[in-house]
Amino acid sequence: MRSEKKKVHLVLGSGGARGVAHIGVIEELEKEGYEIIEVIGCSMGAVVGGIYCAGQLSEYKKWMLSLTKKGVFDLLDFTFTSQGFVKGEKLFGKHIEVTGQQKIEDFKIPFTAVATDMKHHKEVHFKEGDLFKALRASVSIPGIFTPIVDEDLVLVDGGVLNPLPINLVQKRDDAIIVAVDINSRTIVEDLLIKEEKKQRKKYWFENILPDSIKEFAQNHEEKKKESFSLFELMESTFSFTQDRLTELMIEHYKPDMLVEVPRDTCDTFEFYKSKQLVEVGARAFRNALAKSV
Repeated sequence: MRSEKKKVHLVLGSGGARGVAHIGVIEELEKEGYEIIEVIGCSMGAVVGGIYCAGQLSEYKKWMLSLTKKGVFDLLDFTFTSQGFVKGEKLFGKHIEVTGQQKIEDFKIPFTAVATDMKHHKEVHFKEGDLFKALRASVSIPGIFTPIVDEDLVLVDGGVLNPLPINLVQKRDDAIIVAVDINSRTIVEDLLIKEEKKQRKKYWFENILPDSIKEFAQNHEEKKKESFSLFELMESTFSFTQDRLTELMIEHYKPDMLVEVPRDTCDTFEFYKSKQLVEVGARAFRNALAKSV
């Protein structure tokens, strides 16, 4: 495969901060001489893929590498509504500041961002229009980010229905499909970002929950060690659904190359680990390439 220099349809999956690993995958593809002729992304995969197609990936990477724990927290504009805890305007305002306003139809590389319309129970595929509106819709984790209301649509994270949208590729005869699953349950020790955990695991959304809910959940967690805590249920329910949908997608629409980044690499909002995550993506691609040769 390496000598053929094939063209690539690139499919980038959802998975929070692990999506930064997509940057490493893209960089390695280009180093190997592959030409990316299409990008289809969901959630964080849409963010990285869309910014790449806009020609602004180097600027975006530079910003991501500068993020600290405090910097990530400062980007979250909290709002306690019935639809979510984070508005997302501050976060995507920063994205626009870094890369400028972008229109999808102006890209040289065709791009599709996948979101979910909760009102009509269907996928929505953004192939034109304002890039950041499409990305904001694609990353809207239900119950955390407030949804995007667009005329008759109520848009949330594309991962609700299609976390790895391989089925959207219209494959060319001279191209291969490379899919990047950043929620892989495959344990690859050399890809994991290891960190000492001296206390109970905290889930990324705990900081934005009211104290009364956290206290209630922790009290019940102590009483029922054998059961799932509230936080485990919140994290696991969405993850389990994504896992099953991804497995089915890979089974029925087999990519030519599957790049796997383990879910245990980092938690959903650990964007301050971006330097390591880019390296993880690069190594995951090299692993996949070695298997395909």
